Amino acid sequence: MNHFKTGLLLASLAVLFGLVGYAMGGTGGLIIALIFATLTNSVAYWNADKLALRAQGAREVDAKTSPELVQLVHALAERGGLPPPRVFLIDQAQPNAFATGRSPAKSAVAMTTGLIELLTKEELAGVIAHELAHIKSRDTLTMTIAATIAGAISSFVNFAMLFGGSRNRPNPVMGLLMMFLAPMAAAVIQMTISRSREYEADRVGAEIVGNPLWLASALEKIAISTKTIPNELAEMRPATASLFIINPLSGRRMDGWFSTHPKTENRITALIELAKTMGIAAKQMGESLAQASSGKSSKAQRGAWG
Repeated sequence: MNHFKTGLLLASLAVLFGLVGYAMGGTGGLIIALIFATLTNSVAYWNADKLALRAQGAREVDAKTSPELVQLVHALAERGGLPPPRVFLIDQAQPNAFATGRSPAKSAVAMTTGLIELLTKEELAGVIAHELAHIKSRDTLTMTIAATIAGAISSFVNFAMLFGGSRNRPNPVMGLLMMFLAPMAAAVIQMTISRSREYEADRVGAEIVGNPLWLASALEKIAISTKTIPNELAEMRPATASLFIINPLSGRRMDGWFSTHPKTENRITALIELAKTMGIAAKQMGESLAQASSGKSSKAQRGAWG
């Protein structure tokens, strides 16, 4: 059902793009909009992973440079029935992570050094499993398409307003409405897709790693840290925010129309309920969450990842 809803939302974005094109330039505008959407999606399909990793300054690591981290990622990928993704580190104090790639065979998982400094091995495994769940469900491709169409709508409207010929230029009132309302509508649809996929990735990731509380503990730690530690690269490129496990941008903590992620508290609650269905005792849940709130990880754990 989640995939069906996501498909409908993506279709809504495509229809919105066509309507914007028609409103801005009639039948000719509709055709140009569809061509523009096709070209931008083609570029995104083949280069999205490279663009996302480059935007965050990620560097690839391997079994020689970070043996235990790569081993953990590959072991979890095997548990999830996935080919081993490439592994990247981002020299960034804010703890966060994301996955990218057009298919499981062409995927990558990226983590900040701040994440590795903060989390225990179990919590890190929960985060990695969450990102692998995005890869398994092909959310990385879905979100790339959504972000590309949303961005293309804004670009198309601005282009039509600035460079449309006198015969094709839209009515000024209509143009202004489209300039504000079309990108806003696209953003709402994009963020709705992102929020629905986060809950599903939490669930699938928890099943891959075997203990939902590890991810719950990690989410609590990350959410606390992102409020005080800025991610300057993400702030400069807000279109990448929906990729991260926790929204890296400042001032966006509300679980409303314009939030790229659900409230962390809601996600933790869902994971606790999942833990109950998996037979994990209430005492163990309390111990795991207490460990999360303490924010402690040993030097041995922090140094294990290279």
